[in-house]
Amino acid sequence: MPHRVTIIIPVYNCPYVHQAIESALNQTYPHKEVLVIDDGSTLYKERIEPYLSQIHYIGKANGGTASALNYGISLASGEYIAWLSSDDQFYPLKVERQLQWMQEVGSRISFTSYDEINERNEIIKHNAAARFSSPSEFVRSFLTIDPVNGCTLMMHRDIPKQVGLFDETFRYTHDYDYWIRVLLTGIPIDFLDEPLTLYRWHEEMGTNKYHTQIKHEISVIQQKYEPYLTTIVERMKNR
Repeated sequence: MPHRVTIIIPVYNCPYVHQAIESALNQTYPHKEVLVIDDGSTLYKERIEPYLSQIHYIGKANGGTASALNYGISLASGEYIAWLSSDDQFYPLKVERQLQWMQEVGSRISFTSYDEINERNEIIKHNAAARFSSPSEFVRSFLTIDPVNGCTLMMHRDIPKQVGLFDETFRYTHDYDYWIRVLLTGIPIDFLDEPLTLYRWHEEMGTNKYHTQIKHEISVIQQKYEPYLTTIVERMKNR
């Protein structure tokens, strides 16, 4: 049987949500479900209404993106899970191409490159993902940055069963924490070097609005995991 993919779209007061939903519904891969998890929105809900017959729309009290993702994971029926932010978009081939590649290489969790767009959907940077010379350099990068764009990610549904869910105490950097936990579990995060997602830069994005809070959370995460990541890097270099 074909593998079903669940696309989870967390949303909170996002004016671009209709574009995200449309890009999920327009995937060339037919065996999919789209879960829109409304994290207590009070604005732009009318932009979701035209799609209600084609998606699973679930409202919840506001708890942050991690809580919305976790709720979506708990409801997902797909064997694979993809995350799409409500201000970003998937290219039509995204799910089909990434799933095909993961099956070819035996990957359980992967991310891809992406193109950056502005408020007018104009591409401002092509193929924007960071690249690394070796797997150990990729792991080392987590000591200073989060090299994984979460909205390019696809993972097997067994990953949350093994690693756990997103840590909701990290309101803005739950994804950074999660990728490190995946690596510490011994699961490789694989990279498909093709831009399959459109990542939007705009004034209201969390990266711009909550810079101070994000910086604090990053510091907490790096202090927490630095000894473990350093050990992994040394082991990889000595193989």
